[in-house]
Amino acid sequence: MKNANYEFWFVAGSQHLYGEEQLKNVARDAEDIVKKLNASGKLPYPIVFKGVMTTADGITKFMKEVNYQDNVAGVMAWMHTFSPAKNWIRGEVLLQKPLLHLATQYLDRIPYDTIDFDYMNLNQSAHGDREYGYINARLGLKNKIVYGHFMDEEVQQDIADWEDVAVAYNESFHIKVCRFGDTMRNVAVTEGDKVQAQIQLGWTVDYWPVGDLVEVVDAVAESDIDAEYAKLQKDYQLAPQDNDAKKFEHNVRYQLREYLGIKKFLDDRGYTAFCTNFEDLKGLEQLPGLASQLLMRDGYGFGAEGDWKTAALTRLLKILAHNDRTVFMEDYTLDLRKGHEAILGSHMLEVDPTIASDQPRVEVHPLDIGDKDDPARLVFTGADGKGVDVTVADFRDGFRMIYYPVDCHKAEAETPHLPVAKQLWTPTVGLREGATKWIQAGGGHHTVLSFHIQPQQIRDLAEMLGVTLVEIA
Repeated sequence: MKNANYEFWFVAGSQHLYGEEQLKNVARDAEDIVKKLNASGKLPYPIVFKGVMTTADGITKFMKEVNYQDNVAGVMAWMHTFSPAKNWIRGEVLLQKPLLHLATQYLDRIPYDTIDFDYMNLNQSAHGDREYGYINARLGLKNKIVYGHFMDEEVQQDIADWEDVAVAYNESFHIKVCRFGDTMRNVAVTEGDKVQAQIQLGWTVDYWPVGDLVEVVDAVAESDIDAEYAKLQKDYQLAPQDNDAKKFEHNVRYQLREYLGIKKFLDDRGYTAFCTNFEDLKGLEQLPGLASQLLMRDGYGFGAEGDWKTAALTRLLKILAHNDRTVFMEDYTLDLRKGHEAILGSHMLEVDPTIASDQPRVEVHPLDIGDKDDPARLVFTGADGKGVDVTVADFRDGFRMIYYPVDCHKAEAETPHLPVAKQLWTPTVGLREGATKWIQAGGGHHTVLSFHIQPQQIRDLAEMLGVTLVEIA
């Protein structure tokens, strides 16, 4: 699942006070900045120079065009000279896409031996950016500010990280979640206001009877399952263990049937995320386990027990992370020993294999819930590294995004009687403080764990979406 071919438009702010020659210099310098940023190799999406903005009418027309062009993910603005900020008011009020204020300067130093008033008139970022920043603050814009010389690697990384967030924000309004069945009975945290989610976050959430899915699953061709089985043998280790060969192959093939059926159902209707519920499986032989894992590997969002909020969040953060080591997760059990404090993250079946540190094994085991046949699933151990753990909760006063940075670890030992994917993590503030604040904030047990996403990107995303952020750090 690939994102659209997004680009970002770049403009420089100035005015006619300094003459046409200086405006040409502004355009030359701004175009060179864009060229060098694109050539840096650090930006995930290209920047397009769209000229020098000098009048209110020109700026307003430009911002309207940004809104109209679906492939434009946002605007980057730089005040090379002093741009009267009243000119930006109408255009920025109308802007419906992310805005980055690049507070930079063309030259990274003061040229003491040659500096004159022409240089001073041209290079006024030091106070031009403050004029521009004032009006953005006055308007209450949720714009990003990146400060520093444009050739600094840190500055380029900040721009790159923001681009990924801006694209995720735009794509959030294309996320469609398919709910196969309803939420798990009597559970509170998986509930939520679907209308408000569509208004504020852009998420469309639809219910479909499981029976409609069963028709598509049953219609999957055996030849297509054969092809997927061959891929499975190539990518993963098939481990029949105590199962006889016939049962093992049948149960694995049925998961592949579900994988292909769910994928077709979603693709035919434009869905990019889905949720299942073990209490609503009529007509299916197994709870989708391996099937859900393979779909998440492909980039689809997923939530268990009908948790549509986490399904959408998984898809959203996979977009932000380019589907790199960003997975549906659940807090399962704890290690409370001093020096070993950690949460064991897992799920009955459905954890994305992109965080595996070993080769995942395809295994078939009984499942105590759902009253269905033994499901096949991928069993593996997670990875070491730093990451973030994120959830979304719905309160009467709006959505709340809760997260903490985490230190991730492989499990300390194998779990021969618990055949699941498993990942240990500990909040960087410590398990006791982190978990206490998580519970106080109303954070649920379903989360998205990412080794790729940075804390600042979570802050920027929450700001763009206009949701309350609870940061436990």
